[in-house]
Amino acid sequence: MEQAVAAPFATRQLADLGATVVKIERPGDGDFARHYDRTVKGMSSHFVWLNRSKKSLTLDIKHHAAAAVLERLLAQADVLVENLAPGAADRAGLATDVLLRRFPRLIQCRISGYGAGGPLAGKKAYDLLVQCESGLVSTTGTEESMAKVGVSIADIAAGMYAYSGILTALYERERTGRGTVLEVSMFDCLGEWMGYPAYYTAYGGVAPARTGLRHATIAPYGPYRTRDDRLVMLGIQNEREWAAFCSDVLERPELAGDERFASNAQRVAHRGDLEASIDRVFGALSSEEVLRRLDAANIANSRINSVQEFWDHAQLQGRDRWRTIGSPAGPLRALLPPVLMRGCDVHMGPVPALGEHNREVLLAIGYSEAEIRDLEAEGAL
Repeated sequence: MEQAVAAPFATRQLADLGATVVKIERPGDGDFARHYDRTVKGMSSHFVWLNRSKKSLTLDIKHHAAAAVLERLLAQADVLVENLAPGAADRAGLATDVLLRRFPRLIQCRISGYGAGGPLAGKKAYDLLVQCESGLVSTTGTEESMAKVGVSIADIAAGMYAYSGILTALYERERTGRGTVLEVSMFDCLGEWMGYPAYYTAYGGVAPARTGLRHATIAPYGPYRTRDDRLVMLGIQNEREWAAFCSDVLERPELAGDERFASNAQRVAHRGDLEASIDRVFGALSSEEVLRRLDAANIANSRINSVQEFWDHAQLQGRDRWRTIGSPAGPLRALLPPVLMRGCDVHMGPVPALGEHNREVLLAIGYSEAEIRDLEAEGAL
């Protein structure tokens, strides 16, 4: 019983492993993520990304006939994943304790914005709002202005913790025979990911500075412009790398012994002088020359690619990461999931049309053709 990003992201990971995922959607409109945009052959980019390999069942959970449908689904289900508005599942007769009594092997995963207790329990939560509430946006951007993370990071974090929690619960059920309830909040997930700036601030007395593409507490670690007006990203992690960078990349070995740059803390304190020294050298070299020197010195580096350059990336092509999946609008490219297990096939099925699997799912849980027609006539589907 999912919508938007967090829960669909979790269940798509399970679908990639071969789980049968029945996605319950509102009749008529479906998951509102279907309508975020129309950029993928008339379909939403979010929906295409998050919902391949699933079966779409339309069901009005407020309809009097919905309870019987849900009862039959849950009787066969291993896992219920839900990220409806606060209290919506309970109002539909799906309170966690009630379900545990009726379906003792069922694993319930509830994804919310702020968790089941506390002063924000009933508050609406969207990704950017949770980025703000957790303090994340205060660490992101430039000195002059804050910025949100460019992807739905709170949703993705919650989806990944839900996914790993579900796998853990399935393993535990194999040992005990009992289901359980998992509570995952977007706020708690970003709270975990905010650990470094939280510790730095609480014990250091000041928050890490917003430094754009530069690292707040490591130098040199950031973008540098070359003679051909390209930016090259590099990062130094230790004093051995700093010495190699000075001698082999900058060809100024004396900088390694300069007291202004003698440690990472000193380099951060004298960042302006440090970057002026690097800019003088890089400004006389092409980006390819800089990258060759960095690679030869074994200094970590990267180009700053656009999204299109990522889509066309040679690394994805070279590792055969692309596959073709189906959709209501025809074939689409899709990346393999990040984790591949030897001996196990990846399941990458089509993106479903709204209600595409109504008949298939209902027949599988015991409804007759006549009963399905009645549900349709009553407006339950």
